[in-house]
Amino acid sequence: MGKSQDLYTKAKKLIPGGTQLLSKRPEMYLPHYWPSYYEKAKGCEVWDLDGNKYVDMSYMGIGSCILGYADEDINEAVKNAIDKGSMSTLNSPEEVELAEILCDLHPWADMVRYTRTGGEAMSVAVRIGRAKTGKDTVLFCGYHGWHDWYLAANLADDKAIDGHLLPGLDPAGVPKALRGTAYPFAYNDTMGFLDLIDKHKNSIGVIVLESIRNYQPEREFVDTIRQVTIDLGAVLVFDEITAGWRLNMGGAHLLLKVEPDIAVFGKAISNGFPQGVVVGKRYVMESAQDSFISSTYWTERIGPTASIATIKKMKEKNVPDHLIKVGQKIQDGWKSSAAKHQLRIKVAGIYPLGHFAFEYENPLVLKTLFTQVMLDRGFLATNGFYASYAHKDEHVKMYLEAADDAFLFISNASEEGNPEKYLKGPVCHSGFKRLT
Repeated sequence: MGKSQDLYTKAKKLIPGGTQLLSKRPEMYLPHYWPSYYEKAKGCEVWDLDGNKYVDMSYMGIGSCILGYADEDINEAVKNAIDKGSMSTLNSPEEVELAEILCDLHPWADMVRYTRTGGEAMSVAVRIGRAKTGKDTVLFCGYHGWHDWYLAANLADDKAIDGHLLPGLDPAGVPKALRGTAYPFAYNDTMGFLDLIDKHKNSIGVIVLESIRNYQPEREFVDTIRQVTIDLGAVLVFDEITAGWRLNMGGAHLLLKVEPDIAVFGKAISNGFPQGVVVGKRYVMESAQDSFISSTYWTERIGPTASIATIKKMKEKNVPDHLIKVGQKIQDGWKSSAAKHQLRIKVAGIYPLGHFAFEYENPLVLKTLFTQVMLDRGFLATNGFYASYAHKDEHVKMYLEAADDAFLFISNASEEGNPEKYLKGPVCHSGFKRLT
């Protein structure tokens, strides 16, 4: 307990929910003990308000800092942009430069629009798709943000997005008139997707899909989706906000050899500076002019500047290759350690975005206990790991040694029959439930 925990107690009285982002709530990790606030972050190390230093082997800014915290090259580019003026009545030329880079990386694409967050970018993409087709219904697979178009799926069935977001999420505040405008389908469930098509084919305007996350897509699944959207005249949107830039330069859909009509990026593209991107084919993107899509801070200079610098460095250092190698070492380490200590876990996710689940009746208790043990050893850690360029072999080695100790402790505690007695505080809350 310290300054960070005390400040969070105050924050909950001043900020609804305590934080701006669900994934940063301490209750998701180690209630009462998780160091909620940071004083400094550099590379893959974080200092809390009491001066305690941790190695971040969890989510690296919730997936945004692909190069590591406070990367000197990106910071230098941003500082130069600030010195030249981050905002003006005129437009920044970096908008055009970034658009050219993105279209070169995605030869199927012709035009680009910007936002400053991934959720905004997804809403823009859906708006453009609906403007193009003139149809309201959206079919989607995966997690795509907090906006009305997405949460509307829970108006008709409060379990509609249980596997895509959080179980039983109440869509309070979403207009009831949006009922029946959004329907989810499961990843790699081709027949389930086709059933939705049969039910709603006359009203479908947009189909949205996270490119890849937990499982490799089946060829039939992605090919069927692409062909159906062509047959219906619907707009196909690939959400690359989380997966993008981690397996290759650009969107993971390039590896799948599927051309969407729109691809959406955020998070890693700008290494921690706000930036969202909608990339698309000209005949679709020009429909943005048929609607009203406009915002002052979508025109500031820092986001595009950070994105240009980040993309250049990722390409120069072959960052995706590094992320894959580091992530594979982590996943292999989890499996090896769990087997050694006869601990039942399931490991999933692409290598740069790996996670494991305890296969016991009380998985949240064990997850909380793992976080507690790892925090005591100087690691920000949970049951997921997002690889960054700042994670080097020495970090991986130290982490896996500590994780091995934690797995041994948890195995013994589980054998005793009451692992919860070792917790210093409450059990953590359940996180996102994903089908992709």
